[in-house]
Amino acid sequence: MRKELLRPTRARSGAQQARGSAHVYWLSWPCSVRCAPSPRRAMGDPFRRAESGTQPLARLEGRSALKNLEPYLFAEEGSPVHGDVIEFHGPEGTGKTEMLYHLVARCIIPKSGGGLEVEVMFIDTDYHFDMLRLVTILENRLAERTEEMIKQCLGRLFLVNCSSSTELLLTLYSLENMFCTHPSLCLLILDSISAFYWIDRSNGGESLTLQEMNLKKCANFLEKLVSKHHLALFATTQTLMQKSANSAESFFPLKLTHETDTDYRPYLCKSWQQMVTHRVFFSKHCNSDNSKGFTVTSCHLKRNHVVKRSFSIAECGVQF
Repeated sequence: MRKELLRPTRARSGAQQARGSAHVYWLSWPCSVRCAPSPRRAMGDPFRRAESGTQPLARLEGRSALKNLEPYLFAEEGSPVHGDVIEFHGPEGTGKTEMLYHLVARCIIPKSGGGLEVEVMFIDTDYHFDMLRLVTILENRLAERTEEMIKQCLGRLFLVNCSSSTELLLTLYSLENMFCTHPSLCLLILDSISAFYWIDRSNGGESLTLQEMNLKKCANFLEKLVSKHHLALFATTQTLMQKSANSAESFFPLKLTHETDTDYRPYLCKSWQQMVTHRVFFSKHCNSDNSKGFTVTSCHLKRNHVVKRSFSIAECGVQF
């Protein structure tokens, strides 16, 4: 198993120099992830052979810090709880990745600056992650906009790239040790879980079982990670299928108001569909002044609660 660590080149600006503080990985096939050393703790340690009774408690306490992550985004409750799986769904260009940047910034900004000061694991399968965009958002939100503060924030972010569903599966297996050794690593982001849908469908031939094999394994292991390590999972999916007649009525237990506003048809494997607790639909529209506006329709699938919000995207990020 081989892993190559991408070391960002020396930057010219303060924002670019801050890139070196994020933990960035490039996975080559066959791949394995060992974590890069950090000032707080070397992360390439082997799996724990044993742990004391206080260590699981420390993990639980460290992962109780998602309160007020983004109250405007969720129906009825102010924040996701441990074990929740939130799916961001919508066409390209509707603000899904920008919303992820918003959540990442909320997490990695220190408490003194109004953030949650927790760690985030970001798995990028679309290769859309823009580090400089995140740095710009941080610079606009931090009262103390020093290079050192930016680096401290980015030190709470772990970024992994995957280029196939097989790599994604192996990555998930390899990353479990990180969640064991990092109590404050409480948010897992996957952008996107639908990235390899057409490739897997082609590779699987006529067999639906083979088409969904890797994604089903990924979904099952994600469910295990989320439950075992008390994480919250955010994942994006693209609008690849058009809604057919009565498709929403057959998928949701009750008729919800968002059915008339969204063009949603589930296409990922049942293992994934069954573990999703919240689904957030993204759309865009033009305002009266010809500026772009965005809308989210957030649905709590188990409680049948729905909330609809509008937001805009500025240099400082998402604004409700």
